[in-house]
Amino acid sequence: MAKVKISDVAREAGVSLGTVSNALNHPEKLRPETLKLINETINRLGYLPNQSARQLAGGTTKSFGLVLPRLDHGFSLQIASGAHNEARKHGYDLLIANADNDDILEDHYLRYFMGTQMSGVMVQPMASPDWHPAMTKVPVPIVHLDIHCSEPGYYVAADNEAQGRIIAELAVARGARHITVVGRAAFMQLTLRVLGIHKALALHPDIKIEVIDAGEWNTAADGYGIGAQIAERPADERPDFVVGLTDVLASGVISALIDKGISVPEQVRVAGCDGNPLAWSGSVPLTTVAPPGYEIGRKGIQLLMEQIENKAPAKTKHARIGSAARIVTAVTAVEDINRQELVRPFLLERASTQASSHTEATAINLGAYL
Repeated sequence: MAKVKISDVAREAGVSLGTVSNALNHPEKLRPETLKLINETINRLGYLPNQSARQLAGGTTKSFGLVLPRLDHGFSLQIASGAHNEARKHGYDLLIANADNDDILEDHYLRYFMGTQMSGVMVQPMASPDWHPAMTKVPVPIVHLDIHCSEPGYYVAADNEAQGRIIAELAVARGARHITVVGRAAFMQLTLRVLGIHKALALHPDIKIEVIDAGEWNTAADGYGIGAQIAERPADERPDFVVGLTDVLASGVISALIDKGISVPEQVRVAGCDGNPLAWSGSVPLTTVAPPGYEIGRKGIQLLMEQIENKAPAKTKHARIGSAARIVTAVTAVEDINRQELVRPFLLERASTQASSHTEATAINLGAYL
């Protein structure tokens, strides 16, 4: 069977070659009815664009690559959703690779996407205590997601310090007198959450705070073990509010407390700190502070477009736009630009911290952080 050519599509649809080309590369330029006609013709004839030829002709594909560290965390899935929708708005496809928590595989996919002449690449690096960009000279625009860095580059990250502050303020508002933070702050994101908690509670020296620096961030069993230890304490030594540095840890704590006969939230309130929907299936709906992963993915695409369109960042400034705090550092050489977007989180309070009665409820003032 002869291979269908673009000229066959144009002839069958009764349009010019340029119109078919626009349908493939710039669909926003065509009227909806024309685009529908061409797409129906392409499907009927079985036409497949020659991507290799398009790369040779134009240098890049109308596609972005996204490398995620894993697909078992709701935050990464939200990033993918936001990036996909924003990419499509600009007429780009989005291809996603799962590094499966393997830094060698992450590097492989980055190089693969760049080698296939993507228009740009985004990567959510694997969590690491001493992360820095592995590639300093890259052939295409690149944006790093969910990471803070002082080195030149483009970054979009959740405000992890604000996550800690918000959950600490919630604990204060709920009348906590003894707060226990559980989780090993092995990564930058977790360290910043602990810092935010300490900063908020510095204004309340009468509240006892302890940090149990243990447990893998993504293991509910570790949260369960810590929760069981807390449950074994005498009632007067037991915290009345537990903060898990991740939702997985917090959900494990809740399971252990309930199994040991400690009621949540009547005796101990528990909250998570990373907005992971995949950890919300426990018997008590979990309160958390959610970093808007969708917004991080969306802003990542916007920074790719900024680089593609050669838009120079504004003069150095620190400004808040909507829900995002924007820090821009501009210098003369493009390769020396450090461009960072901080996306503010939001509180999702559920049954695990809610007051047991209306008279016990306390107003929550989070205006400084949202």
